[in-house]
Amino acid sequence: MSFATEPTFTHGAPPKAAATTAILLCNLGTPDAPTAPALRRYLGEFLSDSRVVEIPKPIWWLILHGIILRTRPKKSAAKYASVWLPEGSPLKVWTEKQAKLLRGHLGQRGHHVEVR
Repeated sequence: MSFATEPTFTHGAPPKAAATTAILLCNLGTPDAPTAPALRRYLGEFLSDSRVVEIPKPIWWLILHGIILRTRPKKSAAKYASVWLPEGSPLKVWTEKQAKLLRGHLGQRGHHVEVR
């Protein structure tokens, strides 16, 4: 029985087929604006995720809705406002810039890459 050999491969060379590779840049999200209502929505969604907070749901719901979402958004909004950019949330702005630059950098080298 004979085996077909692998084609020659050079590291850094774009693939011969026109296949598209995808790269995902992920983060845990960001508020829509540096305001208490936007922070309340963001924190409510973020802190309701059982992968973020592992306290039993009924106990955590009481803490989250009884204390955190009543006090934290106003305090956090002031801190967010101090770093907020004219284009929006720094995390979102810089992640979008990274995606654009990475897409361009790899595209110039002949790679078909979808970056999101």
